Amino acid sequence: MTLRLLFHVQHLLGVGHFRRAMALVRACEAAGIDVTLASGGRPVEGIAPAGRLVQLPPAESADSSFATIIDEAGRPIDDAWRDRRRSALLDLFAQTRPDLLLIEQFPFGRRAFRFELMPLLEAARSGPHRPVVACSLRDVLVTKSDPKRQAAMIALARDHFDRVLVHGDPAVIPLEASFPAAAALADRIIYTGYVLDSAVAASPTGGSDGHGEILVSAGGGAVGRPLIEAALAARPLTQWRAKPWRIVTGPGMAERDLAALRASLPMGVVLDRVRPDLPALFARCHLSVSQAGYNTVMELLSVRARALVVPFAEASETEQTLRARRLAALGMIDVIETDALEPAKFAAAIDHAAARARPAVDLHFDGAARSARILMDLGRARGEQSR
Repeated sequence: MTLRLLFHVQHLLGVGHFRRAMALVRACEAAGIDVTLASGGRPVEGIAPAGRLVQLPPAESADSSFATIIDEAGRPIDDAWRDRRRSALLDLFAQTRPDLLLIEQFPFGRRAFRFELMPLLEAARSGPHRPVVACSLRDVLVTKSDPKRQAAMIALARDHFDRVLVHGDPAVIPLEASFPAAAALADRIIYTGYVLDSAVAASPTGGSDGHGEILVSAGGGAVGRPLIEAALAARPLTQWRAKPWRIVTGPGMAERDLAALRASLPMGVVLDRVRPDLPALFARCHLSVSQAGYNTVMELLSVRARALVVPFAEASETEQTLRARRLAALGMIDVIETDALEPAKFAAAIDHAAARARPAVDLHFDGAARSARILMDLGRARGEQSR
């Protein structure tokens, strides 16, 4: 019997959550699981589709503070919109009748979407066909310092989730580093290793485009303009100022920001908005300068690229900083914090990182395939129990 998986993912600012979800979908399909992906963010370009993609009424964060969630028309979401989203998701659950329900981040994040996720979890628990329920969680969470919030997350996870799949390695960064209460879920947590998209892993690296460049990339691009402008300001002060540079803005950069960058682009610098072969560029470049999101860092490490990362740390964001510092301590990447991006310091950091040897990397990047095997085993075991 083919197992059916319903996977809920909500990206709010960048596209990293969606990209990681697609990697997991591809691996689950390769394992023989029939996957429906319920995507709650805005549509994403430049990522190869997989599974049955169902677009829910899209929502995103109005800015990097995550204080206001807006709908597809740019209006703050209201109760009528929430009713529409909840109905669409519950209808999809009823139509799919999944054997496996995978929810990304919640209850460790996506609190603003309790209005649909709690009814979804209740439907999964109370219906006649009870699926295995699992959480898909990246290696590092945004730190929650309130013990009551942590306790509430633990209670939800214990009440509603069979497993918590942590896409990381406890020898590198244990979940406790960003979520101190994780020990209370020791019987639920499974570390899968790091998720790297199979489409990325298969990217050709033998081309010449981008060979030897300084490559500055901004992930999804929604908050990438300050990093790119800081790198361009530092460029004349680096030992690499006469070498080729490439900027990849990401698909989410606002048109006005993209136009401003194009209008002020110096000679010797190429600008691309989207490069589906970005991991191949990572492999060919002399040095990558980027933010420190999960997908970008895993792609860099998988090809042993020289990398200087600038963790995104606005508002209360701590995730990228913790990941970057841990990996820097292991000698895998270089880090410069956002408060040190004045041109002379940034240029010195670029020169230092560019002069290093390529890093030694000993990490497991089969987290997508392992997650699929875990879900397959859980689904089969539940099926045997219900016979």
